[in-house]
Amino acid sequence: MIASSEATDRGEHVLVARLIAGDDGALAEIYDDHSAMVYGVATRVLADPVAAEDVCQEVFVQLWAQASAIDLDRCSLRGWLSVLAHRRAVDAVRRSERARRREERSQCLDPERGQVIDLAEATVGEDRARRARLAVATLPEEQRRVLELAFWEGLSYRQVADQLGIPEGTAKSRIRLALAKLASMLEEVVHA
Repeated sequence: MIASSEATDRGEHVLVARLIAGDDGALAEIYDDHSAMVYGVATRVLADPVAAEDVCQEVFVQLWAQASAIDLDRCSLRGWLSVLAHRRAVDAVRRSERARRREERSQCLDPERGQVIDLAEATVGEDRARRARLAVATLPEEQRRVLELAFWEGLSYRQVADQLGIPEGTAKSRIRLALAKLASMLEEVVHA
């Protein structure tokens, strides 16, 4: 039995030496021999076959990139891969848990609608609305008034013109000018 173990050890040393030399055939052999075990370890930790496949891939990528880090005098190749698979799977669980907790913290329940709202999105939306209100307040009165009628009251060009006693073309021109000024002002704020 010792002879078999010594042959396996020599075989692993040769495989790892080939791997360190950049022999992708050695990687293929190691993958064929150990991928089922690596996948099994990852699956037991993650309980998710897709995530386990990702961990399996990460393990063999790391093996390829860091083959010189393997110390076969301290443990077997199988042992090294097993420990690496377990560590990678645990890291994946931790990342997933952190992401879930971040997601929970960034959401809250809207009491009026009983819906979950995203705080980050709501904050960005409130900031944009505040900047838009400030920009509208700086417009000349005739431009601000046509925007208020068209956008906040939902009136058509013709209805805005009738309400203000101006030609429809003038209402359209004022709205276009106001929107262009707003766009320019808001773009300056974004790039400032």
